[in-house]
Amino acid sequence: MSRDEKEPGKTLPVIHEQRWRQPSERFKIQEVDLEFSNGELRTYQRLVSHGLGAVIIVPMLDQDTVLLAQEYAVGLHHYEVGLPKGRREEGESVLQTAQREMKEEIGYGARELIELTSLSLAPGYMTHVTHIVLARDLYQEKLEGDEPEEIDVIPWPIADLRGLTARADCTEGRTIAALYIARDFLEAEKIDEPE
Repeated sequence: MSRDEKEPGKTLPVIHEQRWRQPSERFKIQEVDLEFSNGELRTYQRLVSHGLGAVIIVPMLDQDTVLLAQEYAVGLHHYEVGLPKGRREEGESVLQTAQREMKEEIGYGARELIELTSLSLAPGYMTHVTHIVLARDLYQEKLEGDEPEEIDVIPWPIADLRGLTARADCTEGRTIAALYIARDFLEAEKIDEPE
């Protein structure tokens, strides 16, 4: 599906009302007064997250296939294809959060979890960090999550990221970055394997 095509079969939710809120449950706005080394004074605003950050998981069904989740994205008011992800909860490690979120969103757990790196969303004005976790040796296990409807799971060849990012419904930067980082990690592993 190209970026210009509409996705068949899914009906978008109806927006009944939109409101501005400040501050929100997830973020508060903080003003920071700064003085730079040249004496310049500036005031910046940043969004400060209330939480512990988030995870985004690259679940590999096999060495060539990643599992993607298709779910409603209110920000763009469309169905988005991306990786399973979620906020860390109090007392959870990054890997525990990854395991829980995979089971809730795509119905799989993993026997092997590797934290690859972390990303900031917009370091110029946000404190939020997302940890990228590679998941392998998957097994089926479903946990009840907080999603309002069933999430569709889409197997995708990790070698075809160009085709994925050409789709109109795959636009989220964290998903795209995490997939390329995981693909490079997996390719480097193949090179490093003894023959």
